[in-house]
Amino acid sequence: MSDAPTVASLAAEHGQSEAYAYLDERTKRNVRRALLKALAIPGWQIPFDSREMPVARGWGSGGLQVTLSLVGPTDTVKVIDQGDDSSANASSMRSLISRTSGCAETTVTEEATIIQSRHRIPEIPLRGDQVLVLQVPHPEPLRRVVTNDAVALEHHAERDYTPAWLDLYDDEARHGAPRTGADYPVLVEGTTLMSPSPIPRYDVLRLGNRPHATLLGAGRRARVAALPPFTSVEPLVFDDRPLLAESAAEPCIRCGSIDSYRVQSGGRYQLAAEAGNGPWCCSDVDACRTRRNDP
Repeated sequence: MSDAPTVASLAAEHGQSEAYAYLDERTKRNVRRALLKALAIPGWQIPFDSREMPVARGWGSGGLQVTLSLVGPTDTVKVIDQGDDSSANASSMRSLISRTSGCAETTVTEEATIIQSRHRIPEIPLRGDQVLVLQVPHPEPLRRVVTNDAVALEHHAERDYTPAWLDLYDDEARHGAPRTGADYPVLVEGTTLMSPSPIPRYDVLRLGNRPHATLLGAGRRARVAALPPFTSVEPLVFDDRPLLAESAAEPCIRCGSIDSYRVQSGGRYQLAAEAGNGPWCCSDVDACRTRRNDP
């Protein structure tokens, strides 16, 4: 007879009267089945039964459902919002996940087994035994150029991404560069067009050939997608127009990094008040802290 804990025993152990990890087991099985299909067809959008969550749709409900469907009492969860663990959105989700599942929570990337993120990929390299969950508000990469969902599905089925190429050419001809900053479309294994979530171009260039699985959840559109370990992911670009990462004006004021993704702090330091503008700081708070401790 198996000694594995049951859902009921885990809920009782943590004093819970509701379902373990907030979602009922039928919903979690549906999400896990969709994720298995998504891993089998990298980059493809797989529908699932999206549920109402205690967060607004478009603010991470899809990623939250993916995390709650995977988490167990032995996991350690980290939640970041644009690289920061301390934002209201990240703190609230981390608390919900840990309190309903009994798992541990952390702000240290290397300690986490599941990392849920909004708008960033952690800059500390992840291991093969870690899972990255990305929140996706708009999973359809053709939404700017194909307004009809049925027509967009036909383009995906035929691997015909001519509208996306024409839109990219129009940007280059009119502006000399793509209009899209975050959420830049990518080609998975050279065949499937995918929206990588609103991560910056800096992270788009780091998305491929990673040793861990990357799971993408869109609650409002009820879609999931996935990238298995060591999957080829390339931005949609012309051969003579490579995609360039964002560049910051100054090194990070905290750790001195010149090759991290940096943003202006918006007055977080006294220097900002004196100069009138926020200094440049690393967006990934944990990576910045690690560099300061071990320069």
